[in-house]
Amino acid sequence: MINSEKTAELYQKVLNEVSRVIIGKGEIKETLMLALIARGHVLIEGLPGSAKTKLARTFAQAIGGEFKRIQLTPDMMPQDITGFYLYSPDGNSRFIQGPVFANIILADELNRTTPRTQSAMLEAMAENQVTIEQKTHPLPQPFMVIATQVEAGGEGTYPLTDVQIDRFLLRVTSQYASEEEEKQIMASIDAIDTLATTEALNLEEIAELQSMGKQVQVAPGIIEYIVHIINSLRSDPDVLVAPSTRGSISLYKCSRAIALLDGRDFVIPDDVKLLAARALGHRIRVKAEAEMDDITPGMILERTLNAVPIPRLEI
Repeated sequence: MINSEKTAELYQKVLNEVSRVIIGKGEIKETLMLALIARGHVLIEGLPGSAKTKLARTFAQAIGGEFKRIQLTPDMMPQDITGFYLYSPDGNSRFIQGPVFANIILADELNRTTPRTQSAMLEAMAENQVTIEQKTHPLPQPFMVIATQVEAGGEGTYPLTDVQIDRFLLRVTSQYASEEEEKQIMASIDAIDTLATTEALNLEEIAELQSMGKQVQVAPGIIEYIVHIINSLRSDPDVLVAPSTRGSISLYKCSRAIALLDGRDFVIPDDVKLLAARALGHRIRVKAEAEMDDITPGMILERTLNAVPIPRLEI
């Protein structure tokens, strides 16, 4: 049964704790909480110095569980992430766990490492397990990856493939602070630098939030609305790669999560529209000729949302 008062209390506890360290960035804070409830992963993009790493680290520390940070570099190998078997002279072996064995993983600057190492995260994100030397090792639960990515095309970067991008439930962009936010940051920087983040949730409370998220009702009309949006994107003449069924599922799950955070036990069309860019934007690739006309995935998504009829629901 959904307890909206408890949900609001837990969400506010997390926001309060993160906001002690991070000023602004409200959409990203919300996005991270949605992904936690929907049991997915988040990709945070942005220029260096836009607080991507600090925000991800602070959120991870605030929601409890075991937290590990992986700083991705060009010389990393897959076993540096997943772990390896250590063999002794007598022929025995033991498994040394890599840093991916934790509840919350911060994969910092994911596109700084090679595609081979990037792919080491793929099975972990998709299956909640890693396979090494034909042996499968389950990951702790809950399991969530918060990855940051520097601006695409920057020096020393390796673009993520469509398959890797598709594993992220949501994508969000971290912009530079506004003038007012920057003033607040500078005025509070000494306190911020010395603050220690405390756990606002425990693993039992996370599991309870995830369970309540699954209880949010999604009317058949909402499901049809999501499917119509996806199919419209697939038939758009400017789209080269459109969202797969994984995109539909992401929008479905996240719409339930945002309804829960809003204190409702049912999804409304505005939930779908609000999350469409975060759930689908990174899954759209524009044709080259459309790019030459400065058409972006965001523009395509906006015109699609304007064109697809909004369902009328009887609550």
